Amino acid sequence: MAPEIKYTKLFINNEWVDAKSGKTFPTIGPHDGKVIANVAEGDKADIELAVSAAKRAFHRNSEWRLLDASKRGKILYKFADLVERDAQYLAELEGYDNGMICAMSQRITTSAPDQIRYIASLADKVEGATIPLDGDIFSYTLKQPLGVCGLILPWNVPILMFLNKVTTALAAGCTAVVKPAEQTPLTALALAALLKEAGLPAGVLNVVPGYGETAGVALTHHNDVAKISFTGSLEVGKLIQKAAGANNLKRVTLELGGKSPLVIMNDADLELAIKFAAYGVFTNQGQICIAASRLFVQSGIYDRFVQAAAAVAKSLKIGNPADSSTQHGPQVDEDMMHKVLGYIEKGKVEGAKLVAGGKRVGTSGFYIEPTVFADVKDDMTIAKEEIFGPVQNILKFETLEEVIDRANATNYGLAAGIFTTNVNTALQYSKHVEAGTVWVNTYLAMGPQAPFGGFKDSGVGRETGSHCLDEYLEVKTVTVSLPKKF
Repeated sequence: MAPEIKYTKLFINNEWVDAKSGKTFPTIGPHDGKVIANVAEGDKADIELAVSAAKRAFHRNSEWRLLDASKRGKILYKFADLVERDAQYLAELEGYDNGMICAMSQRITTSAPDQIRYIASLADKVEGATIPLDGDIFSYTLKQPLGVCGLILPWNVPILMFLNKVTTALAAGCTAVVKPAEQTPLTALALAALLKEAGLPAGVLNVVPGYGETAGVALTHHNDVAKISFTGSLEVGKLIQKAAGANNLKRVTLELGGKSPLVIMNDADLELAIKFAAYGVFTNQGQICIAASRLFVQSGIYDRFVQAAAAVAKSLKIGNPADSSTQHGPQVDEDMMHKVLGYIEKGKVEGAKLVAGGKRVGTSGFYIEPTVFADVKDDMTIAKEEIFGPVQNILKFETLEEVIDRANATNYGLAAGIFTTNVNTALQYSKHVEAGTVWVNTYLAMGPQAPFGGFKDSGVGRETGSHCLDEYLEVKTVTVSLPKKF
């Protein structure tokens, strides 16, 4: 059965309101292509209301600004308890709106409370420093919240991205306006309701569903927004960075995707490597920014690996994401399905060898077979561009030095991995590969304790980790002249 759709309006100043224009837009179910619900369509006028509410909530005499840091943390702890209470509903809602298989959505919502609690624990750990300036001078630093933050979410893992951005901004003492992806607005609205239930004061969090070219543009250009945090495509990220500097020089955190290299050495545990290579690229139907979409396999095991990889891809059970036995669900929408199928055709035309999958499944919904290409060359389109779909590209290499150079021959640098039983090989690769996260003999191992972000065009800044609040804080230096005698 479909989960109940409880919230479809805008959330502004702790109230559920219609868009000023009265417009709505449909959110579509990836499983069957049918309309799930019609959601209020926010635009510039609604962003103005949301930012105004967030600005009032950030005023120096507001309830939020006067709240002790430890009490901010307690609100987030309460939020974690509510997410834990509603974890099953949230998982079902995520899969229904996004197409994520239930095993993954349940894993995310089950771990979400601990993620929130980790960030909540940092709320009263923001500390300054004393500075030993010369002379009779007392100097120290204060770390203070930036202000109103615009948080723009992607559609691939909406709950996870909401928690990464919103809880961090709130723990730091900021206020926020969230613009969910138009494809997947439902869980952001449900989480906003839980934050209200947890006791978050009015205006601290506002959620405005809508389209990027209207609501998103209005948010990134607003003079009262001090920071933008965006996860999504490189093309949009560049537009946001440009917009952030157009008026009030907003701070930015950008996570902009990748073309992550995963290297399999001859001495690797082959069974383990095959399993993680498939997991790294087919998880969430390939719709993850850190997908292991460039798989480099050393020549000594290449043919065996290709054969085994094709067998794994063919074995994955495709079906309704709500079915607990499903291992591979649909792409998020029709546009993404056709985009991925277009990349598959380019791979075939450019000479890559299709060894598994490659076709749409059925005519209802947006399903694509897990696809494997062998004999892929570095200059092929599928090896250079982020596909964001279930396409595994297997390239051959000879030496570690060679594969490091080839792994780095991209404008992306989000994640990388290597499978080897030689610790020196692992350390050399980890040292020289240009990526924000490197996995050794595993892939996609993550947690709120570890910083996440990219090199090069994969982004600016870091989310999660013990210093994640720094992205939402300003450092102020206070210097006091002391009496020469006392």
